Amino acid sequence: MKKIAILGSTGSIGTQTLEIVRNNTDLEVVGMAVGSNVKLMEKQIREFHPKKVAMWSEEAASDLSVRIADTNTQVVSGMEGLLEISTMDEMEVLVTAIVGMIGIRPTIAAIEHGKTIALANKETLVTAGHIIMPLAAKHGVSILPVDSEHSAIFQSMNGENRERISKIILTASGGPFRGKTKDELKDMTMEDALKHPNWSMGKKVTIDSASLVNKGLEVMEACWLFDVPLEQIQVVVHPQSIIHSAVEYVDGGIMAQLGMPDMKLPIQYALFYPDRRPMSGKKLDFFDIAQLTFEKPDTETFPGLKLAYEAARRGGSMPTVFNAANEMAVAAFLQKKIGFLQIPEIIGESMEHHKVIENPSVEEILQAEAETYEYIKQVMK
Repeated sequence: MKKIAILGSTGSIGTQTLEIVRNNTDLEVVGMAVGSNVKLMEKQIREFHPKKVAMWSEEAASDLSVRIADTNTQVVSGMEGLLEISTMDEMEVLVTAIVGMIGIRPTIAAIEHGKTIALANKETLVTAGHIIMPLAAKHGVSILPVDSEHSAIFQSMNGENRERISKIILTASGGPFRGKTKDELKDMTMEDALKHPNWSMGKKVTIDSASLVNKGLEVMEACWLFDVPLEQIQVVVHPQSIIHSAVEYVDGGIMAQLGMPDMKLPIQYALFYPDRRPMSGKKLDFFDIAQLTFEKPDTETFPGLKLAYEAARRGGSMPTVFNAANEMAVAAFLQKKIGFLQIPEIIGESMEHHKVIENPSVEEILQAEAETYEYIKQVMK
């Protein structure tokens, strides 16, 4: 019986992870953590019977405690609660599926306690990769990627000599706005941006996909995960989302991972690595697909990707500013306070305003985030 804990169990990745648990009786959920969705958390507790759960707010934790008083599940709250879930003695694999830099400290704690990390939280490596990866190496901890693209790269490297890598090919669907001009994007609404053609994801990630910021975050994450320089990562728009990513080797050979656009495959692969388990659902049929196409990303219309490369080159605390500014801008867009094209504008202005801190500590990373939030609040007044 493999025992797991999930940070973000009510989100898109979290709920799909629980689907996998339902279909694999040798998986047991011992811990879960969410933000404020008390109703869904109660439902999950009654189905999966975890020993301990965490709510971000004390108010939500108090509400949940009353609701599940007839169970044996312990309720904790706040950052201390997240750290408790991340370091449970019996837990073997921590699925980090919460959004934002809130995931950094729990991931560090889990690594220090020797837990395998199934990583779905991009921000952890984007902002603190220089801390996380050496720490994982020190403690002999595996970090297994859950994002479909990084899982595809990981699978394409399986059994290969990593010193023979020539290029990582990171695929992007292009999102709902692929092919549109800047003039057309001026009138795009939140509802338009949330209509992703291939993937079912949370709102924030879906908006990031539409702006290509998500791909920029994935580029930065790939640098840390696979220890490759920025120049060896190429983004290719692949509208069908069948090739999830690929690796080119020095002899010109390319290894790619293909499959239907379904997040359950990379989640399950991370949970059972190096084993592969049967999984229900539609399988890839080449005759149905008929053709696969590829395009260069339009970084003039969608400058978020270009800004991500710039943030990665400047390094230090700049990726934190890129990420924090995007989070703030996307939140404003979802609240219909700004237009779609203002998202990269806010990111760029925040980066220009910031003075880079080299090799930042966790405290300095969080401070850079807070300062970026404050700067944007002042600008948007």
